Parts: sequence; structure tokens; C-alpha cells
Amino acid sequence: MTAQQPKVFGAGLIALDLVVGPDPRSSVRSWAGGTCGNVLSILAFLGWNAYPIARMNDDPASDRVRSDMRRWGVHLDWTSCGPTAHTPIIVQEIKRGRDGRPKHRFSWSCPHCGKWLPAFKAITTEAVEVVKPALAEASVFFLDRLSRATLTLAAEAAAHGAVVVFEPSGKAADKLMAEAITIAHIVKYADQRLAGIEGVMADGSATLLEVQTLGEQGLKYRHRLRGDVSKWIHLEAFTAPRLTDTCGSGDWCTAGLIAKVAANGQQGLRRAKAKGIQAALRYGQALAAWNCGFEGARGGMYAFDRQTFETQITCLLNGELDNLSDVTVDVGPDDLVVCPACPPEPSRGYTAKRNQTKRAA
Repeated sequence: MTAQQPKVFGAGLIALDLVVGPDPRSSVRSWAGGTCGNVLSILAFLGWNAYPIARMNDDPASDRVRSDMRRWGVHLDWTSCGPTAHTPIIVQEIKRGRDGRPKHRFSWSCPHCGKWLPAFKAITTEAVEVVKPALAEASVFFLDRLSRATLTLAAEAAAHGAVVVFEPSGKAADKLMAEAITIAHIVKYADQRLAGIEGVMADGSATLLEVQTLGEQGLKYRHRLRGDVSKWIHLEAFTAPRLTDTCGSGDWCTAGLIAKVAANGQQGLRRAKAKGIQAALRYGQALAAWNCGFEGARGGMYAFDRQTFETQITCLLNGELDNLSDVTVDVGPDDLVVCPACPPEPSRGYTAKRNQTKRAA
């Protein structure tokens, strides 16, 4: 492991996000998404070597996800583990509430034919034998969906000193959840999805840090870096310089935390101590607040280069960034992304205007 170019491996939800903005004149943006996809793409943006593990085939959605990840330097060595499958597609529609504040909703059905879009399929044991040797150099293993193969890889990475970061999307099978807690060093979840996770800080669990995000109320966390479990500590959220869309802010918080305390694996996490953990979480919260200024889970990455991003985050941490100027987000090439269930029509794709996707949710 090296602090300069740490490696993160991740298995979980890697999807194609189709972002429909509130402006009916704007095009639909198609970006790599899903919790795992976002966290690894953000870490690549922050200078990490990121290796997603997935089952992408050669459908248009898979090609678009790979193209977008490649843009950020994500390594695609294990994105097509067998047996391959369609990449999940998620439609995100951004609207304005009566108070003018943005809100988003998701749809997993095709706006054209009405059928379900491809759903997530976990990696299988076929991926384990292929990826396992590479985990000896991992600093972090990230997972947000549980399966036998994913837990096997997470345990292997942990045995080599990697920090295992588990971000459950909701309740899972008791047996798999209990096993994940015995492996994961950082467990992070949103209060909107889970009120808590039984056994996180119990004897026998590997968890050193538990984080519960609270939306606009910030987050709370507890740790046992000194041996005993600390009390819950609350951190207020940063005020977003501009509120355009909150989607993906939790993923930015996760990536920021990982970037600051896990580059040197478990040893680095332990050396961070209580003060380092709090600083890392504040950094993650700053990233989350900054992200609210852009449409989509990672829209800001397409608006600013790394240097400008770092300058703005530093200003935000110092309380100096009051607003963000409006920017034009580069939507990239107009790749057609077709629903696998739709009849093959050359003109049909998700790069159409919003009036063709308004039934999405």
C-alpha cells in the first residue's frame, strides 16, 4: 500500500444514471452511478486507483458506464466478470417543490415501453478467483450490497490489511448482515433507510467507526479507536453554497472520509485517532454540501477541474464559499442508451428531451 496512489476495490450497485433535470429544454444526462459506482468514481477523481468489480456485458448501458468511468481514470479490469449481465439503469428526475427547493425521485421502469429496466445482479464466485490475487495491494474494499462472493472478497482484502467500508442500502438477510459486521471496519448508513444496525459495536465485530447520516441535520458517529466505544458525536451539516440537487451527497461524504483516513489501510485508520476521524468526516460533509450545487450524483466533476474543486472545498471548510456561480455541465457525447426490452429503433434512446421521459417516475 502507498499513501500516494492507494487502491480501492468495490463491489455493489454500479448503474447507469439517467438524470432528467427540471428544465424541459435540457438533455437527459447519462452518467455512471449507483452507490458503489459513485464512490469509486469520486475516489478516482481524488487521485486513487479505483477498481470496480461488476458483471457488465456489451449492452449500450454497460458501454456508457465504462466510457464515463474511463474518463475519470477508473480501472476497468474487473468490470465484466462472468457471467455477464445487463447493467442496471436508474432514471432520476429532479423537480422543484412548492417551496422552490429541489427534490428528486427515482424510477426503475422504462419511460418508453413501461417495462422494468435491468436490475442489480451481484457478482458470483466466478469473480472471486479472478479478483482475489489483486487484493493483496488494496487499501480499501467498499461494498454496499451483500452476497457470498462479495463478502468473500471483502474478507480477503481485510486479511491483507485493507479497510472494509460497508454502506448498507437497507435491511439484508440476517446471516449475511451479521457476517458483514464481523468484517467491516467502517459502517455508514442513512437514517432514512436504517434506524441502526444491531451488533455493529458488539464484541466480535470488526467495526471501528459507525456513521449515521441525518440529511440536513448533519450526521452522528461513534468509534472505538481507543478500545472502548465512544459516545455518539453529532456534527452539524455545512450550508450548501447552492441547492440544486441533493442526490449523491452521501456518496461524496463516504469518499471524502475514505480519502482522508484509509489510504494506508487499517493501520492508517487506527493512526487517525479521534481527531483525524472528525476532520475526515468534516471534509466528507464539505464535499457533500458542495455536491448539492449540481444536478446528478456527481455533476460537479463535469463542471470543474480538480484544482478548482480543491480550492472551492478549502474555502467551504474555512467558511468562505458563500455561493457557486452557475456553470454549464459538460454532458459528454450523445450516446444512445436503449432499454433492452424496447423494440430496436435507431432513433430511440435516452438522449431525448425531457418531454419524452416525463413518465419515468
